[in-house]
Amino acid sequence: MKRLGVLGWPVGHSRSPAMHNAALAHLGLRDWHYQRLPVPPEILAETVASLPASGFVGANVTIPHKEAVLALADEATPDARAIGAANTLTFRADGVVHAANTDAPGLLAALPSSPAGQVALVLGAGGSARAAAYALRQAGAARVAVWNRTPDRAARLAKELEVDAVLRPIDADLLVNCTSVGLDDGEFKALPVAADSLGNYATVADLVYRAGGTGLIAQARRQGCAVVDGLEILVRQGALSLEAWTGCEAPVDAMRDAARGSIPDEHDSGTSHSSDGRTAPGRRAAP
Repeated sequence: MKRLGVLGWPVGHSRSPAMHNAALAHLGLRDWHYQRLPVPPEILAETVASLPASGFVGANVTIPHKEAVLALADEATPDARAIGAANTLTFRADGVVHAANTDAPGLLAALPSSPAGQVALVLGAGGSARAAAYALRQAGAARVAVWNRTPDRAARLAKELEVDAVLRPIDADLLVNCTSVGLDDGEFKALPVAADSLGNYATVADLVYRAGGTGLIAQARRQGCAVVDGLEILVRQGALSLEAWTGCEAPVDAMRDAARGSIPDEHDSGTSHSSDGRTAPGRRAAP
């Protein structure tokens, strides 16, 4: 049995295994299995060290471990080093632990068109925002602007990645939400963009995903924007990880169907998730 998993903490921050297990079944890899690996930070290092001996050939990584596993890896891709975080580990037969970041190329793969020559606005300054800003800059965006509620954080990210920090949202071709706001209709006001201003963005991507879609995605559709939800970005990230581990072309359609089917109804869970596994406030059903 070849084993794969996702390292996260607490349990709710780990993505569902359904997407990868559906892909493995589609590919006929019956001796492969993907599972959750809830790991508190204090035992992360020893857990990573023990995984190869337990039959693991790879693992996805979600919060709060993305930066820590980069430090634990023997090798890392230049992109992971530049972003400062990894979300994919590969355990090689020679004992080397290799780290990569599929957050950045996963975002690009999910977009309806190349961001080359476009102006992009990224909301947030955490790990996902770092990956998004880096990806867009590397893809040739004419300008990448980063906004964060705490301006100093945006300024620090901008300096490190050679993009721009802005004190208020700007009009752009592409808007990418990397904040952890749950964004149901009642929470849309927590964003720094008004519903009637979304028409100023040709494409809106939201790293948050939830049953029925987020308030941001719903409002963007009403304004005629092309939209990309967080689940599609998750699928694209996962596909890249799967291909690295198995050497097979990922069955993206099967992964997407399984991922959509695995999202708990928001009225049952009371939570929403972003594509890097974060949990954000959700809407509970009225009693």
